[in-house]
Amino acid sequence: MKKTLLICLMALSLRVAAQNTFTIQDVIARSQAQSVYAKYVETNREVSYWQYRNYRSNYNPQIRLSSSTNSGALYNNSYSRILQPDGSVQYLQVNQLNPGINVGLEQPISWTGGTISVNSTYSFFKDIQDSYQQWNGQVFSVRLTQPIFAYNQYKWDKQIEPIRYEESKREYAEEMQVVASEAVDQFFEVLKAQVNLEIAQYNLANNDTIYKIENGRYNIGTTSQDKLLQVELQLLRSRQDVAKAQLDQQRSTLRLRSYIGLQSNEPFQLVLPQEIPTVVVNEAQALQHARETRSQFISFERRQNEANAAVARARGSRYQVSLDGGFGLNSVGNEFSELYNDQARQQYVAFTFSIPVVDWGRRKATMQTANAQKKLTDFDVERQQINFEQEVVIQVRLFETLKLQIDITRKADQVAFERYNVAQNRYLIGKIDITNLSIALTEKDDARRSYVEALKSFWVEYFNLRRLTLYDYVEQKYLYNPLAKD
Repeated sequence: MKKTLLICLMALSLRVAAQNTFTIQDVIARSQAQSVYAKYVETNREVSYWQYRNYRSNYNPQIRLSSSTNSGALYNNSYSRILQPDGSVQYLQVNQLNPGINVGLEQPISWTGGTISVNSTYSFFKDIQDSYQQWNGQVFSVRLTQPIFAYNQYKWDKQIEPIRYEESKREYAEEMQVVASEAVDQFFEVLKAQVNLEIAQYNLANNDTIYKIENGRYNIGTTSQDKLLQVELQLLRSRQDVAKAQLDQQRSTLRLRSYIGLQSNEPFQLVLPQEIPTVVVNEAQALQHARETRSQFISFERRQNEANAAVARARGSRYQVSLDGGFGLNSVGNEFSELYNDQARQQYVAFTFSIPVVDWGRRKATMQTANAQKKLTDFDVERQQINFEQEVVIQVRLFETLKLQIDITRKADQVAFERYNVAQNRYLIGKIDITNLSIALTEKDDARRSYVEALKSFWVEYFNLRRLTLYDYVEQKYLYNPLAKD
């Protein structure tokens, strides 16, 4: 029984320890799942999705149910202006009921910019004073509205909106790498504070021992008071460093807790990532990955389409020409059932236009402005394409440099630590003074901090490289698949 209880306690302690120890991958996963910014990015993607759905719905047929009245009022009881047969006008008391309803199926014509609809319209008139009533109905009618030489919103939306939606999906993948990069930054801020605290505590313990040794030497007359005071001052500074390191660790830890969504009473310890991924990044391949997946690359096409659409809009606004037509069957009767008897054809064609004769150069100025804006967009896209490629190339070279820097700083950290141990042993046997020992101590601490800073720079820039190319160089796979469907 005791053995079983001991095993259970050991398993529980190991589980707690595992829960409270976070690697860099753990922190990234938590931040991408729980951070406020990750939730913002997720919500922004949802907004883009519904905007795209709204755009798609514009091309689907719409069934509309609407009211329809000839006089504009459903019920009217007032003195109204009544036109008489001889052309005169009298104001008479009327008490009338005039409801109406229209049911229509409306379909946009995307390749022409027009609209075609099929409708059924019914209206009822009743004079309450005279007890007179009549029904009017268009049982069936087809209507066409077609602008001519006008800007076709449906055509240009088909060229722009799918790119915009694809751009938003790629931006989501990029922003998740931004979340990871920020998590890495805050991870190493805590880790640097954790390392600084370990250094300060280690130095405090060593300086306390050195002070006791130096004090003993002073009591037997083998060292001077000046050297004893120097060691004591170093001990006091060590205590101050410990207090400052503890405060820095608390601050950075609170920021990390808030970012990754940890409870305030949940303790944790970070693990220094000693191993870095062994990856080789080729500039040409990185550029190819970026062109295939980056949102900025397809935004060039979207911006050029928008500029072309603006030119088309300016051209279409010069004239207002429209062709409207309709055909249907209608009838009147005292009863609703009579509307389906003796139906008469109803047909109409309307051609409207508005062409400015003298506009003092307004149409020309509108067109020239749109054309100039298009040229400006083309030049800006060309400039940003160059910057796009340069950004990727510079990031690849920076990443390769940082890999070499880690090897150097790791070796320097080991050498500085060994040198300090040698210097400490030589000090204990009286071969060097406290000044040389302090120099060795400072070099040891600086080397350790430089190594941690190099690790931070590597991981931050690695996730920046992933953001710029949307490619995982460890798993050798894309972080976003342009062919994936929702």
